[in-house]
Amino acid sequence: MKILAASDIHGDKKIIDNLVKKAEKERADLIILCGDLTFAESDLTGLIGPFKKLNKKIIIIPGNHETVASTEFLAKQYKPGVYDLHGKSILLYDEIGLFGFGGADIGLFDVTENEIKSNLERALEPIKNAKKKIMITHMPPYNTNLDLLWQHTGSKSIREIIEKEQPDLCLCGHIHETFGKYQLIGKTKVINVGQKGVIIDVTKNSEVATKTAK
Repeated sequence: MKILAASDIHGDKKIIDNLVKKAEKERADLIILCGDLTFAESDLTGLIGPFKKLNKKIIIIPGNHETVASTEFLAKQYKPGVYDLHGKSILLYDEIGLFGFGGADIGLFDVTENEIKSNLERALEPIKNAKKKIMITHMPPYNTNLDLLWQHTGSKSIREIIEKEQPDLCLCGHIHETFGKYQLIGKTKVINVGQKGVIIDVTKNSEVATKTAK
C-alpha cells in the first residue's frame, strides 16, 4: 500500500492541486491529511473534492485551524471513502491499523495533554494487534527535531504513546519550519509530512519506506 500524506494545506488550492498530481503520479492507494486543512475555518470548499476524484480512501483529522465539527462534516459530505480519524481507528487490508487524534495546544481547536493521551490510547485499542500501525496526529512529539523552534513545542503525550506502543509510523504536521523532517523514536519513524507531502510504502515486510513527494 502506498500512502500520500500531507499536512497544513490551509485552504491553498494550488497545494491541493500539486498533491493530487503527486498522488496520481505515485499511484497512491491512500491519502492522509494531518490537519490544518483550512485557514481559521475561513472556507471548507474545494478541500476534499479534488482528492475524492482519485477514487482512493482519504483519512483526515483536524488541526488547530479547524474544529472537529468541520472534519466530521467533510467526512459525511464526501462519504463513502472519507474517514475522520480524530479519536478513532481503522484497519485496512486486514493488517494495517491506523489511529489518530488531531488538534494542538493553541488555536481554534486546542486540546490538553490529557485529552491527547486518553483519546490516542482509546483509538489504538481496536487495532493494537495489527501487523503494522500508523499513528496520525497534528502536533509532533515533544523533544525531537520536528518540534524545535526557539524551544521544543511538541506534545509530551504523543511522545509517551510512541515510546510505549512503538507504532511503525507517526505522521504529523503543525510546525511549518520543520516540514519534511523525520526522526526515529525507538523503531517508530516520525515524519512532519508538510505541504509538499511524503510518499510512504507500507507493503515492505522489513521496513516502512518513505520519500519526499517531489
